[in-house]
Amino acid sequence: MKNEVNIKIQLCREGAVLPQYANPYDAGMDIYAAEDCMIKPGETVMVPTGIKLAIPEGYEIQIRPRSGISSKTLLRIPNAPATIDSGFRGEVMVLLYNCASKNPDQTYTLSDKGNPQGSYLIKKGERIAQMVPAKVPQIQWEQVVDVKDYGTDRGGGFGSSGV
Repeated sequence: MKNEVNIKIQLCREGAVLPQYANPYDAGMDIYAAEDCMIKPGETVMVPTGIKLAIPEGYEIQIRPRSGISSKTLLRIPNAPATIDSGFRGEVMVLLYNCASKNPDQTYTLSDKGNPQGSYLIKKGERIAQMVPAKVPQIQWEQVVDVKDYGTDRGGGFGSSGV
């Protein structure tokens, strides 16, 4: 039994590609660059996707990295997972950060392997990220005297349970 949500989509650039699942049981749909973009070492670039969405109230779209890009290049999505809210109607853009620290004059593509240090050319039509729909419940705050009365006494912060 499929769990589906209907989301309206507009292709807003010539040659834009509809997001699509690579395999039947994938959680994320691949999304594509709508134009060529050069990303030099240390730069963050907003890569246009050529899509606009009408996400239903109570949902969001999360933009996440593709594992192949993360493992084979030095490109990262710095705000991952990024959230596209249900009220947003602009073009979906993907922030890509090139964490290379040298060789800005050397240009690589997504098909180059080995995490090359240098600039990256993203070509129009290449898969650059994935999107996953998620339900978003609204919080109703209930103020209490002490939250320890509602579960464990655990505290300590980051790394408090060990490494």
